[in-house]
Amino acid sequence: MSNPVHGSTIIPGMRYRNAHAAIDWLCKAFGFEKHAVYEDDKGRVMHAQLIYGAGMIMLSDVSQDGFGQHMAQPDEVHGRETQCAYITATDCKAHYERAKAAGAVIIDDYAEKDYGGAGYSCRDPEGHLWSVGSYDPWHTP
Repeated sequence: MSNPVHGSTIIPGMRYRNAHAAIDWLCKAFGFEKHAVYEDDKGRVMHAQLIYGAGMIMLSDVSQDGFGQHMAQPDEVHGRETQCAYITATDCKAHYERAKAAGAVIIDDYAEKDYGGAGYSCRDPEGHLWSVGSYDPWHTP
């Protein structure tokens, strides 16, 4: 998955209290791969890029300066989110089992949909909401 056919033109950006732990978990649970991780002189993640197929997310440690002052963590807003990242998975059931085994908090259990496809939703260890499904808008007739 590390050689994308095309690059995504929209890249979600996320903040974590422990970005190093989040990076490790996202790679283990969802199959992301590290593309770049930049730290300050104290080891805090200032900017990281993780790839999944042709997609990417960027993340960093939480900070209250600059752009960070405009963002809240899920536990600060009663676990609510105003957005959610969607991951396409060709073997959605295997993805679900991998995420569950890594400790993802499942909020919508894996299900085959009547209209085709499959999917599930979960939270990562810091409460961010993720949706995963077999629907791939790049390959829809």
